Amino acid sequence: MRWFWIDRFIEFESGSHARAIKNVTLAEEHLHDHFPGFPVMPGSLIIEGLAQTGGILLGENSNFEHIVILAKVPKMTFHSWACPGDSMIYSARLIDIRDEGGTVECTAHVGERLVADGEIMFAHLDQRDPQFGAIDQKNFVFSMNLLGILDVGRAGDGSASDAEDADS
Repeated sequence: MRWFWIDRFIEFESGSHARAIKNVTLAEEHLHDHFPGFPVMPGSLIIEGLAQTGGILLGENSNFEHIVILAKVPKMTFHSWACPGDSMIYSARLIDIRDEGGTVECTAHVGERLVADGEIMFAHLDQRDPQFGAIDQKNFVFSMNLLGILDVGRAGDGSASDAEDADS
């Protein structure tokens, strides 16, 4: 995957739901053109952040046995926007899991303000399929390189945070 549209997970309940943070910043090149004088996070990139959150949740549910790809966005409504300086919270809840893929319902919030909500459907690709090697893998919803962000509650040096120590 070329782009990461989530910065870290703040909650991850295997087989159920996940919440991730995306910090919107003017360091992101696309905000200089979208829109000049009023930079806002493009809706397509909000969908991609929601898809990464939900895709990792779905993939983890099967121990990453399958490659998860975004298949369809049957419903998405944009209510507001996210601007530089905002911390957007992506939430995804698994609502359907099947052998061939799954569906999440998802929301994006900035504080209490709803930015977007909808559903995203994913398909599973079987890594044992002989045609698998012909697929451009850099465009998958997630890759094994992204698994480090699953370390919810870890300090920057990888040690357990105070909150995680308290749970032990």
